[in-house]
Amino acid sequence: MDSYTMTKIVATLGPASSSKEMIKKLYEAGVTMFRINSSHGDHEFHQKNVDYIRELEKEEHTLIPILLDLQGPKIRVGLLENSIEIKKGEILRFRHASEMVDGIIPVDYEGIAKDVKVGEKFLIDDGKLQFEATEVNGDVISAKVLTDGVLKQRKGINIPGATGSINVLTERDLTFVDFAVKNKIDYLGLSFVREAKDVIQLREILTSKGSDIRIVSKIEKPQAVNNIDNIIEASDGIMVARGDLGIEISTEQVPIVQKNIIRKANQKRKVVIVATQMLESMTENPIPTRAETSDVANAILDGTDAIMLSGETAMGAYPVEAVNMMHKISVTTENSTFCRKNKFPRKMVDEEKNSQAMAIGMSIADMTKKMNVKAVVALTGSGFTPIFLSEGRLSVPILACCPNEHTLRAIKLYRGVQPISFNFAEIKIDRPTLQKLDEFLVHEAHLSYDDLVIVTGSVPNLMVGGTNFIKIHQIGSAR
Repeated sequence: MDSYTMTKIVATLGPASSSKEMIKKLYEAGVTMFRINSSHGDHEFHQKNVDYIRELEKEEHTLIPILLDLQGPKIRVGLLENSIEIKKGEILRFRHASEMVDGIIPVDYEGIAKDVKVGEKFLIDDGKLQFEATEVNGDVISAKVLTDGVLKQRKGINIPGATGSINVLTERDLTFVDFAVKNKIDYLGLSFVREAKDVIQLREILTSKGSDIRIVSKIEKPQAVNNIDNIIEASDGIMVARGDLGIEISTEQVPIVQKNIIRKANQKRKVVIVATQMLESMTENPIPTRAETSDVANAILDGTDAIMLSGETAMGAYPVEAVNMMHKISVTTENSTFCRKNKFPRKMVDEEKNSQAMAIGMSIADMTKKMNVKAVVALTGSGFTPIFLSEGRLSVPILACCPNEHTLRAIKLYRGVQPISFNFAEIKIDRPTLQKLDEFLVHEAHLSYDDLVIVTGSVPNLMVGGTNFIKIHQIGSAR
């Protein structure tokens, strides 16, 4: 228990990590959840990785959640005969087409002429090329070049203004939704969310298929930042996707936007992930830059539940080393005096409707400060209790004991939560039950006799109802 890391690590699988041997190494280095990026590879490629993860689960007697990231409506330049050198000040023309005709740059987005307004800027190739629309004539946009560079085919286009003509789910995405349902994936990452109705659309599709896969909304557009409260309410989790977000809003705004989103997600008890370029230099180098280590640490200090590696593990030369570095930074930061510990967000305390659960949670947070407690044992059917306690940023692990493995995989992503499959049907808080719990905690949770734990949940029926009891318990005292 001493080496347990509260902040969770998400690793993206790709060419550098898509083997059972490498997936196992990444897991052993500290990965909590694996991310599958549907933007690259086909169903067959990703099915192999899902199968490897599920095999590893059985071999290691553990639970490993999977996030499948939907590509979303990424807008791209169409086919070009050759790359085009462009100069600041010249005028280029764009329209929806698959290839260049009459010198007009092709774009694969049908609604581009509706969504780009005169005077607005748009960007190509991760912001390297910038343009300002000067005229919209029918389906053709004329734009002034703002930066010198080389325009290449199939490069991504960002339109920071409106993209109201675009559907958040593409035909390709819908095939991967079916893939996710079939494989009982734990989380779906919804790309380019603009408002809550985008999340609701995916939720309705999942419900129609009899699936309760949790939805992580990726915040990467300015409209999403403006609608963040409603998006958080509609989502199961939030990802601060700083890649496209940093292109679509001013770069200097990203740190404050990140902090604001994390704080709001914490207050609403929604899991939050910080992603993109966290240790990007480790794609090619065995150690990160000082700025990157500070970035990871600050995300943890901000209150994120999880930190994510993208290219570092998907195609980097040092995937295991990147995870090890994430782990070291997490442990060091969590042990510092700067981390919030044993304290619920003030706004959450003020606005929480379940006053009984709030009172119990605050009491547990206070106990962990004043007593030599090794863990909090949360007996749960729905996952409510451990999720609730996670936002208190307890200084000890929250052992989430639940008979439902699907629920356990999902709640494993929350900070400090360590899921353990435990069937407590018809359980009562009596001597025989505590003896059974002690055996379980020693042999399955790797605690020791005489360790002090806090047991919480709901009685008499632990499968339903809210958190309604606390018991301070010394392991072995019921013998």
